[in-house]
Amino acid sequence: MGANLTTEHETNGKKGGQVIVFHSSTKWRIHFEASKQASKLIVVNFTASWCGPCHQIQPSVAEFAEKYTDVDFIQIDVDELHDVAEEFGVQAMPSFMLLKRGKVVDKVVGAKREDLQKKIEKHRF
Repeated sequence: MGANLTTEHETNGKKGGQVIVFHSSTKWRIHFEASKQASKLIVVNFTASWCGPCHQIQPSVAEFAEKYTDVDFIQIDVDELHDVAEEFGVQAMPSFMLLKRGKVVDKVVGAKREDLQKKIEKHRF
């Protein structure tokens, strides 16, 4: 049971079950703009390498990515892509933004596994 983390370069052509990690604001924006055309739920996990609760929730995020293959799971490091985190008003980590058609439909702040799962199930269809 691996962490299932991949970079945006490694995900082309693969089906769900993984967390896409963005290291480029430009590549994130291309993906984000394209996502506005579909009604698919996107869960963006704003995290930081120094954040203990972020590391604590990571296995759950990977598990959700495997379970909910109809949902896109994205990971963005707030220190690496601070402009993206700022754009979404992220002030605490981890923060999960649930997006549909480019709009935030819900969010979870903190390593709250049950809350995140309930909101994913609420918004995935």
